[in-house]
Parts: sequence; C-alpha cells; structure tokens
Amino acid sequence: MKIAIIGGTGSQGLNLGKRFAIAGEDVIIGSRKEEKALMKVEETLEELKDYENISMVGMANEVAAEEGDILILTVPLSAQKSTLQTIKDHVGDKIIMDATVPLETAIGGSPARFIDLMEGSAAERTAKILKNTDAKVIAAFNNVSNSLLENIPEPIDCDCLIAGNDNEAKKVAIELIEKIPGIECIDCGKLEKARMIEKITPLLIGLNIKYKSHYGGLRITGIKKE
Repeated sequence: MKIAIIGGTGSQGLNLGKRFAIAGEDVIIGSRKEEKALMKVEETLEELKDYENISMVGMANEVAAEEGDILILTVPLSAQKSTLQTIKDHVGDKIIMDATVPLETAIGGSPARFIDLMEGSAAERTAKILKNTDAKVIAAFNNVSNSLLENIPEPIDCDCLIAGNDNEAKKVAIELIEKIPGIECIDCGKLEKARMIEKITPLLIGLNIKYKSHYGGLRITGIKKE
C-alpha cells in the first residue's frame, strides 16, 4: 500500500511520512513543486539512514495523488482549497485523510483560536470540493501534536480521533494509523463530527502554550473498542 502525503513537505507531513516509513509502509511525499519534494525526501532518507528498508519518494502533488493508494492531506487552511483543486482529477474513489484545522493563524491570528467555516469543518470543506469524485473523506490527525510525531522513536501518547461517512474506509484508516506506535484510534462517527474534533486542536495548542509543553495530547478513557 502506498501512502501519499499531499502537501507533505511541511513538518507535519514529513513527520507522518517518517513514522509510516519506519512502520514499513511505502511513502510518497507530495509537494506543489516536485523539486521541493525530492529535496525533502533526500534529507529525510539521510536522517533515517539507521533504519532498514525505508521506502520514500518525492513527487508533485498531482502525481502523488495518482500513485498513492491512500492520501493524507497535510496543508494549512490557506492552501487547502488550491491543493485539492490540483488533485481532484486524480483521487478517484480513494480514501483521503484530512489533517487540516481551521486555526486563526490563517488570517494572522492566534493558533489557539478556531475559525468557523461555512461547511462546518475543514474535512467537510474537503468533501464539498471533492463532491464530484468518489473520494472517501476522513478527518484524521487533527489532534496529534507534530512534536509527538517528530519525537522519533518514542511512542505517541495520544489518541487519534477520526470521523467519516464510510465505515469500511474508516476501518482501513484505523488499521493504518495504529501502525504508529502508541496511537489509539477512536472512530467518532459521521464526518460532521469533524466540527468537534477540529476544535480540540486550538484547545490543546493553548494548553501547551500555558503549561510550556509541546507534547500535550488527548486520551479517551472508559471506552471498549470492538
């Protein structure tokens, strides 16, 4: 299975790529410019040289979307729409996990404040942009701190809350996400639940700022998953 990280040259995309590559997955790092993807992959492969059988390549976002079996969107809100427009003809019926969070930083404000979107959530915005495709949109990774992802090889002490309308797609996503050590994945229900999931992120950012931490996360207790 090839994991294509769309807009994957930022820290969140690269750190997810590293985690999945270490877990044995074939990873594609996508970028608006192919040369940037190639450069970041070269740097990352050097960083991971002590690990065996790392599979990671760089491509333009459009090619990455075509080649990948599962797509993960890791772009800021300001780049979400334009990035999706470039790949929408290549997504087909694939699963696309959207990590976008509508933070006030998109308009020069605080990372601890949320922007309300007309669609309800960033993930629902993705679904609307891709409505003429058969893509299965899942909100995922919104509340997993990039510092936790970056802290390789330490396990991640955080749950990953997901939401989506296709139950089979969510099962595939959960199996993949839980290949990252420490993460437990919680299915929160339909895609509209992304409205609540995404709002947890600025809360966590605010707590990390308040308590001078980079590793604040979320655990859901008292639930027995099937």
